[in-house]
Amino acid sequence: MLADTLQEALTAIRYNRRRTALTMLGMAWGVATVVLLLAYGNGCGQVMANIFASFGTKTMILIPGRTSMQAGGQKAGSPLRFTLDDVDLLKKNVPQISRITPEVYKSASIQYDTRTFNFEVFGDHPNVASIKVLVPAQGRFYTLDDQLQRARVAVLSSEAKEKLFSGRNAQGERIRIDGITFEVIGVLRAKMEEGDDDINRIIYVPFTTMGDLTDIHFLDSIGFNYEINDYQGLERAVRSVMAVQHRFNPVDRRALFVYSVMDQVHQFQVMALGLKVLLGLIGTLTLGTGGVGLMNIMLVSVTQRSREIGMEMALGSRQRDVFFRFLTEALTISFMGGLLGIMLAYVIAHSVGRLTLYSAMAKHAEAGDIRLLIDPWTLSIATLILTAVALVSGVVPAIRASRLSPIEALRHE
Repeated sequence: MLADTLQEALTAIRYNRRRTALTMLGMAWGVATVVLLLAYGNGCGQVMANIFASFGTKTMILIPGRTSMQAGGQKAGSPLRFTLDDVDLLKKNVPQISRITPEVYKSASIQYDTRTFNFEVFGDHPNVASIKVLVPAQGRFYTLDDQLQRARVAVLSSEAKEKLFSGRNAQGERIRIDGITFEVIGVLRAKMEEGDDDINRIIYVPFTTMGDLTDIHFLDSIGFNYEINDYQGLERAVRSVMAVQHRFNPVDRRALFVYSVMDQVHQFQVMALGLKVLLGLIGTLTLGTGGVGLMNIMLVSVTQRSREIGMEMALGSRQRDVFFRFLTEALTISFMGGLLGIMLAYVIAHSVGRLTLYSAMAKHAEAGDIRLLIDPWTLSIATLILTAVALVSGVVPAIRASRLSPIEALRHE
């Protein structure tokens, strides 16, 4: 019965080729719109993921502040001072931390040949490369051996290298930091940089070697990353451990500043989801317009084929047979149009390529531009929306056809 019904639907479609083609194009455009809008939403989500991934997603930075609440016998206004003991304390008491580094930084005079600039110099453990996603474009990052030997080696960020060396090779060359000679062992890949951010002008040296440039007893910050998903619980654990050590209230946000990348990631994920829902709704409304066209065409078809319907009913066809035949015809037109729309969406997505977004605001931010990403989830959502629209558009004409009186239908001119 299903095969016969489908065969009758295809015969009716072939009989009205022009009308069917126009209706199918309307459905195809609606499906293509849904797919492309959802693909745009996926592209926006991927852009946000790329931006944060370039800085290390599951990363926290602890910065000492000044207490604003009285606690532990300490009056409000007492400054916090981090030392290496705090790093050991966190490693011992917060097992969720996978990598951790102390950090000391200062603005220093950097000299090469006749060129002199003031850049920020950061002293960290070697694992800072993994924590902050520092990827060498040339040479290497310093190692634990370099740190143990207090080697005077330096890794330059991309713009620091360009300022000092222009187009020349920097690896193996020697620079002077506050008058002390360092060997350049690597140059980092450029990071996304917005506005006057100096992230690509930083110079990294081993933490122990940083002691030749400034006092490293007190730390400017502590950075670490982790593998768990409960970043808020981890922050509470870190605050509790540090509060006991430094005698401040764990809820005192001014005593300990915690910069968590995942806080921003979560906010942007909510925004991306809202954008996808909005774009999906717009696409659904566009596809609904095609569905209205399909319903009108099917209602016209019912009117034109009233005598045929009356003849079939007079010969023994049941109401449900007529209902399913017209519904099958509407669904066939819809899904043929849907297949055409998906093909059209793929062609447009590949033709458009990269849409400028973040690279218009930031340097080295090509990964922050939008690409139309059509994935199986997008196709599944588009198919569900198409099915719903097709059912609504096909059921009304099918009900009207199935409820025709055989006698009145046979009298129809």
